Amino acid sequence: TWTLTDDCGNTTTLTQTITVQDTTAPTFSAPESVTLECDQDVTDLALTGDVTDEADNCSSDLEATYTDGEPTTGECPTLYSFVRTWTLTDDCGNTTTLTQTITVQDTTAPTFSAPENVTLECDQDVTDLALAGDVTDEADNCSSDLEATYTDGEPTTGECPTLYSFVRTWTLTDDCGNTTTLTQTITVQDTTAPTFSAPENVTLECDQDVTDLTLTGDVTDEADNCSSDLEATYTDGEPTTGECPTLYSFVRTWTLTDDCGNTTTLTQNITVQDTTAPTFTVPIDVTLECGQDVTDLTLTGDVTDEADNCSNGLEAIFTDSTPTNDPCFYSFTRTWSLTDECGNVTELIQTITVEDTAPPTLIGDMPGDIDVNCSDIPDIPTLQFEDCSPMSVVAPDPDNPVIVFDDIGTGYTIILEWIVTDDCGNQSNFVQNVNVTVDSSNQIPTTDGSLCIAEDFDFDLFDLLVGDYDIDGVWTANSPDVLLDGSFFNPSSLLDFDGNYTEDQLGDYEFTYTYQGICPGSASVTITLDDECVVFPCGEDDVIISKAVTPLVVDGVNDTFTITGVEDCGFVYELQIFNRWGAKIYDNPNYQNDWRGEASSGSIGSSNYVPTGTYYYVINLKNSGLRPFTGPIYVSTK
Repeated sequence: TWTLTDDCGNTTTLTQTITVQDTTAPTFSAPESVTLECDQDVTDLALTGDVTDEADNCSSDLEATYTDGEPTTGECPTLYSFVRTWTLTDDCGNTTTLTQTITVQDTTAPTFSAPENVTLECDQDVTDLALAGDVTDEADNCSSDLEATYTDGEPTTGECPTLYSFVRTWTLTDDCGNTTTLTQTITVQDTTAPTFSAPENVTLECDQDVTDLTLTGDVTDEADNCSSDLEATYTDGEPTTGECPTLYSFVRTWTLTDDCGNTTTLTQNITVQDTTAPTFTVPIDVTLECGQDVTDLTLTGDVTDEADNCSNGLEAIFTDSTPTNDPCFYSFTRTWSLTDECGNVTELIQTITVEDTAPPTLIGDMPGDIDVNCSDIPDIPTLQFEDCSPMSVVAPDPDNPVIVFDDIGTGYTIILEWIVTDDCGNQSNFVQNVNVTVDSSNQIPTTDGSLCIAEDFDFDLFDLLVGDYDIDGVWTANSPDVLLDGSFFNPSSLLDFDGNYTEDQLGDYEFTYTYQGICPGSASVTITLDDECVVFPCGEDDVIISKAVTPLVVDGVNDTFTITGVEDCGFVYELQIFNRWGAKIYDNPNYQNDWRGEASSGSIGSSNYVPTGTYYYVINLKNSGLRPFTGPIYVSTK
């Protein structure tokens, strides 16, 4: 409706029909064709692009939409592509369509984390990824379930402890062949010491070889993570001296070193001791005669084969038990002991039996048979016997000898028999025959005397006879004035009633002794009577005469026959010594106390000494006024 109005308001109205239509399609700009990585969101218009410049002649606020066509499979890196059809329709249905090609490809390599560089021991498995390390964080924009693989480069030889190293190249490839490689350096070294078992501490005997490993023990279980055929060695420390039975001990240090110088040391204590007793062979049981020396090992036997594992120069000793109390047969045990330097003792027993089956024996030589005149019959020899048991000796009886007369009466034989019996009943007989020739002119040795006629005492004429003689003979005086009472003569019997005497009564008086028997004989003695009845300062009681002579016992006692006690009186000693048969064996008119029992040609003995026995002395102290001294003296020359 058109209206036109003038200034006065006059209006004219006319109509016009206007038709408004919309036949114009809207416009817009489609996004460029685009290529996306497969991990990009094809619906993300920020990536794929969006329409722009949407416009319409009539409609406003239009928004294009799209539809995607079926994808067309490609070849990597293009995985696929599709057409996106964009459509923009205005309010009147006018539509504009544009297309966009979207290509999806995979050009992105996968990603992962390689393991750190690692150092392994040589006995560790470099293929064991638990040890060497494995890749982590494998990822790919498109592919899934990817697994990295590796290849190992040539190893580079090192110096111990590094044995070698190599580069492990890890590769991860996606389904489109996009590949990522990372490297890892693996170093293989030997820093592990070998292992072994040291032998146990051991105690050896001192004779065992401490270098003999079969005795001391050897290492076992030698092992090393890398090296092979290793052998442990040892060094021995300084020994420490101990006390028996431990002699010493030392530490053995075992060392095992691998090819890289890794070393393990272990110690073993070795103790050397001596607990082994020595050995020896005990002598066999033995039986001895009781006279044999049981301490003489040449008789009883000695140990042999003394040996010890360690000690040298050992000598066995013995102790004897108390023997049984039987002098004729007894035994005892001899315990032999051998002790080494550590006190180890071996004891063995030997039984020693002692018996007495042997008769007594004579000490020295048995005197042979002799031929003598009856006046020279020697003393019965003094024989000495020995036996291991107490003995009883039946010796010849000097007072009652066994005499066998010959058939014609001109001689006889004195049989001297010694019967010696020990307490075990063993008996020995020793016989000496003394063949005696009878001489009727046999003279008994005598000495003369000097008496004072006024002395009133009975003088025994037998005091002037020497030796052994028959006392059953008869004394006679050659002077009719002399009265005898058997063998006694009293000088005062010649005095008258007033005690006076005449000059012719002084002088020598002879007395004769005759006797019969195994050796008939006689003796004549002379007694001089004078009137000098003075009393000398040295009396009979002052004279001291030896009772025994023992020259072979060097003790300063009884070494010589001595006459003492009257040294100050100046007497001259006249000494005669006779054997028991009356034979003179010593005569000295000026004796000096020096007779030691020396033998003369008239005696029977040995070693220049008279035989042991009893002898008789006659001592005249000249000018003493004392009657002669007679008596026995025992001489021992054994």
